[in-house]
Amino acid sequence: MNTTDKKNSSLPPVESRDALIAWFQEGNKPRHQWRIGTEHEKFGFRKKDLTPIAFEGHDGIRAVLVKMAEKFGWEITLEAGLPIALVKGAAAITLEPGGQLELSGAPLQTIHETQDELNEHLHQLGQVCRDLDIAFLGIGVQPKWLFHEIPWMPKGRYRVMREYLPTRGQLSLDMMTRTTTVQANLDYADERDMVRKFRLMMAVQPVVTALFANSPFIDGKPNGFRSYRAHIWQHTDPDRCGLLPFVFDPDFGFERYMEYALDVPMLFYYREGRYLPAGGVPFRQFLAGHFPPLPGQRPTLDDWALHLSTLFPDVRLKRYLETRGADAGNSATLCALPAFWKGLMYDDDSLEGAWDRVAEWTLAERRYLHAEVPKHGLSTALPGGGTLQKLALELLDLARDGLKTHNARNTNGCDESIFLKVLFQWAESGRSPADRLLDAYHGRWNGRVDPVFLEEEFESFYGECS
Repeated sequence: MNTTDKKNSSLPPVESRDALIAWFQEGNKPRHQWRIGTEHEKFGFRKKDLTPIAFEGHDGIRAVLVKMAEKFGWEITLEAGLPIALVKGAAAITLEPGGQLELSGAPLQTIHETQDELNEHLHQLGQVCRDLDIAFLGIGVQPKWLFHEIPWMPKGRYRVMREYLPTRGQLSLDMMTRTTTVQANLDYADERDMVRKFRLMMAVQPVVTALFANSPFIDGKPNGFRSYRAHIWQHTDPDRCGLLPFVFDPDFGFERYMEYALDVPMLFYYREGRYLPAGGVPFRQFLAGHFPPLPGQRPTLDDWALHLSTLFPDVRLKRYLETRGADAGNSATLCALPAFWKGLMYDDDSLEGAWDRVAEWTLAERRYLHAEVPKHGLSTALPGGGTLQKLALELLDLARDGLKTHNARNTNGCDESIFLKVLFQWAESGRSPADRLLDAYHGRWNGRVDPVFLEEEFESFYGECS
């Protein structure tokens, strides 16, 4: 079994802000190289009693990682001698703080390939789960377990976050241990292309939150929200989360995002194989050589990349754009998110048509939508009249047009718009997955959340042409 451990960076120190901007510019790609990556998280549980999976133990997360490596050729990543991730090619399987397992998929050209990747992952994970009598649940917030029942994973960065984030937001530890999401990563051609995509992603995020709302329970009962996950993120850390108003300013670009990132307090830094607390010092101070833990030293580009990974706005800029506004779902819904974003973002007509529908909102109206959508979902009122349901249907039409223009077909002759089918069902009915779960809770589940573990359990899914 091959193993690796994190190494210290050998990069030279950053001497100017230009190097930080250039880091973003290195993500520029011509259109023919654009890909889309998909990440999704899930909760592991013991099938016999629906309890959480710890790191250690014969059926623990450690055993899952080791068996995945042994059976399917993944390479284990170690931290302090413990397996904390798996890598194979451009894909990775990583651990979230409360034992959530995340697949960070490879950048792929079509959503058909994304579905194949997902099915292969679930097939492999399913074999390991059967051996251990465990399973994984796809939902935005852990519906049953109390906070103190959830085990913490032994990753150094999470120890630091666990101490710092509660000083910034009252629900930050719930974010770490009790939420899961599905995310899509998209490329940009240049700064101008990044700007127009970033703005549209940020503007449309409330629609995505409403469509994918799938977290109506906590502590075994309804929580009063359709997306409690989105509500949790709004009470995690105002320095690094939520809506970024400056994205809609005329001067927005790589430099403006860099300025924002420089002023965000650092969570931690990495030296000698350890994540160490940064004391909330802004990265700008580190760049100037005034970082108290490392006096006189300047950061490397690895330090910059690590810091950027600790910013959690609704849309995040790395060397690609990462959308962060959707609750996790089950196997049949995960490819809907990358399909939606690819259809809007990788077709110029669809992108421009979508922007026309949201461009005139004021900052106050954008704040209102972000604040209201976790509770009201698709019924949230739009500026100027109507609801998010109406806008969702218009955007889905544009996304479908974009995917049909791409005309990427699978072996059955289906184009990628088949992955939007479930979103059209939700939007046409005005009912998100959360509404369906609440109906079951108040009806056939007789006021219990336990059935969600079996009904939303992950399994392979194969879409059909229609």
